Amino acid sequence: MLEVRNLKKSFGGRQILNGVDLTVEDGKILCIVGPSGAGKTTLLRCITGLESPDSGEFSIDGRSFNPQGTEANDRVIGVVFQDFKLFPNLSVMENITLAPTMVLKKDKTAATAEAKRLLDELGLGDKEDLYPYQLSGGQKQRVAIARALAMKPKILCYDEPTSALDPNLRKDVANIILGLKKDGMTQLIVTHDLDFAEDVADDILKVKPLDQQN
Repeated sequence: MLEVRNLKKSFGGRQILNGVDLTVEDGKILCIVGPSGAGKTTLLRCITGLESPDSGEFSIDGRSFNPQGTEANDRVIGVVFQDFKLFPNLSVMENITLAPTMVLKKDKTAATAEAKRLLDELGLGDKEDLYPYQLSGGQKQRVAIARALAMKPKILCYDEPTSALDPNLRKDVANIILGLKKDGMTQLIVTHDLDFAEDVADDILKVKPLDQQN
């Protein structure tokens, strides 16, 4: 279970997050929805360690962790970026195995075998030698998910997972997320798409800009 308590963050004197609390139960999906400027992505970036919060507490299963930490206990959250952030000069296989071999010091043979398994599960078993420019948006999304899963996170976060995709791929993304839920993956999703959120979420956290809050 992920718990975030009293999270605060400001930029240039403007308060973006002011005492945010949230909980994601094990194996559940929490969607954070709201308009642009409500702080959704800032919240996600703080949780995943990409931004340093001004204050706040983070815990998983009752144990504190530092999203920006480098210890093994801190590397518990994976993230799938809105624009995928695949390395253009690396093949699909290389994109997936790079972090497990360099960060986790995993044996290359084992990392490759795990990557093949993930690609097969995501319907990309024949794409391992391709480069990102050769993939469709939906395929890039699945490679990004495979890359995140290869790091064995306890929690997987997504930033606007449907925004860069053709509308007819929205259902495919929902099916992947729900399939991971069946496998027990805890997931947190930032999205502007309330319909998508209602399709996949166990809980929905609605946020709005601080100047619109009562």
